[in-house]
Amino acid sequence: MVDIEILRHSAAHVLAMAVKELYPGAKLGIGPATEEGFYYDFDNLEIKEEELVQIEKKCIEIIRKNLKFEKSELDKKKAKEILKNEPYKLELLQDIEKPSFYKTGDFIDLCSGPHVENTKEIKAFKLLRLAGAYWKGDSKNKMLTRIYGTAFGSEKELKEFLRLREEAEKRNHVKIGKEMGIFMISDLVGKGLPIWLPRGNAIKEEVEKLAKEKEKEDGYVRVSTPLLGKKELYLKSGHLPYYEESMYPAMVMDDGTYYLKAMNCPHHHLIFKHELRSYREMPLRIAEYGICHRNELSGTLTGLIRVRAMNMNDAHIYCTKEQIEEEFENVIKLIQDYYKIFNLQNYWFRLSKWDPNHKDKYIDQPKNWEYTENILRNVLKRLKVKFVEAENEAAFYGPKVDIQFKSVTGREESMSTIQLDFLAKERFELSYQDKDGKENKEVFVIHRAPLSTHERFMAFLIEHFAGKFPLWLSPVQVKVVNITERNLDYSKKIFERLKKEDIRVELDERSESLSKKVRDAQIEKVNFVITIGDKEEEKKTLAIRDREGKTEFNVNLEDFIKKIKEQINARTI
Repeated sequence: MVDIEILRHSAAHVLAMAVKELYPGAKLGIGPATEEGFYYDFDNLEIKEEELVQIEKKCIEIIRKNLKFEKSELDKKKAKEILKNEPYKLELLQDIEKPSFYKTGDFIDLCSGPHVENTKEIKAFKLLRLAGAYWKGDSKNKMLTRIYGTAFGSEKELKEFLRLREEAEKRNHVKIGKEMGIFMISDLVGKGLPIWLPRGNAIKEEVEKLAKEKEKEDGYVRVSTPLLGKKELYLKSGHLPYYEESMYPAMVMDDGTYYLKAMNCPHHHLIFKHELRSYREMPLRIAEYGICHRNELSGTLTGLIRVRAMNMNDAHIYCTKEQIEEEFENVIKLIQDYYKIFNLQNYWFRLSKWDPNHKDKYIDQPKNWEYTENILRNVLKRLKVKFVEAENEAAFYGPKVDIQFKSVTGREESMSTIQLDFLAKERFELSYQDKDGKENKEVFVIHRAPLSTHERFMAFLIEHFAGKFPLWLSPVQVKVVNITERNLDYSKKIFERLKKEDIRVELDERSESLSKKVRDAQIEKVNFVITIGDKEEEKKTLAIRDREGKTEFNVNLEDFIKKIKEQINARTI
């Protein structure tokens, strides 16, 4: 069986060959395999989306020629001669001691491989889309044309991939978010800085309300911290220099240098240290729905999934060494509880560990790493949850557990994270007074964000429900529609009555046809549409249409209110 990554890397090679045949002036960048397929970057290639059809035909033509992938190793002088008209390849060549090439037909490319033996092994091939990409991912470099594609060992696999991709497009959170009026992004504000519109903010507040209720039950205390912090704070925490690339540039003020807050933890450490803590206060659970800012590259920003401003469902648990396991276990159970409420099922855990070979990336304390990793592993085993272990994926100050999801569209992504921090106690000199009145410096910190950032979680929920939110989460739970102008006054009374009950309701009093109003409500994924005509006004009843198109007549208003409030309060799916 052919390795899928090798197959896709070979498909990228075929794409480069096809482009060079059709557009001889194009300059080659790189063409790696990806999780979903492959891409190849080109300079001097000005094409439109519709031209991909012609390029794909040429690729399939090449594949059907059953051409071999032939490897050769050359000295640098010969390599430079071959690549004399390929500036990007020449740049890559500078860092390669023993350059290797792969030849397919008359096409030759600088490549370490490996490849399949013959193009006929690429059974199913498809080009997907165009994009722009900076050379080497650096915004200071030139923007190249990137062509995305995919390849599989069979047509059946390709068809299933395309089916899931089509489903993903239907559920695209950016498209649905726009249709439903959930959020907007303005160039005047900047990329990756979402603005929550009234409907989106309604969902945001429901999620926050749930989090606050659960945290109150579990003994968390809530705080609010500034959006800024001094350079000295982040030097003390270790985020400078370990995390500086992801932080916004420094702001030099008259009293020092400040940074936009990229995380809440340093501020929370100061809150813990603000007063002498007794063992009776441990564990101390500090929570905040704080806004953080991170300096992500503009080319990586996608809708709500990757942003520069984020609302963190954040908290830090300050506990003794003996309390770590129980507290970590409680956080996992809290996450499982949340996912049950949202009916999220296809997930597993990933224990992210350090790599002692990357001391530039992690705190060099092998004993602490071993001890804390073992604690997390023990908790996961005791709870009998599905988990995997990943090397070189930890935070710089300790191991973490990420919760991985397989979305309804087939995409794998990290949702929540729990981190165990053994560094904060040293950097912030955290301590508590033990039973004997002595100072104990063994304070461990658990960082947890069960509902991720609000932005990422919202993107996930939009796609999970395809915008058809359960009643308790819906931005618009009920829409009241008057059939004629003479029914408007009664419609307003219904609207006001529902509004008084804290039901999220809108009144559509536009001079449009009933079918147009109902159709618009369907696009907005409203749970219930109340239509008011002469009969309803005369009988003082309602005609109610649900989201699936079923209509019920002669409904009593108070009965309807009671019914949906029960659903809302129970947070039923």
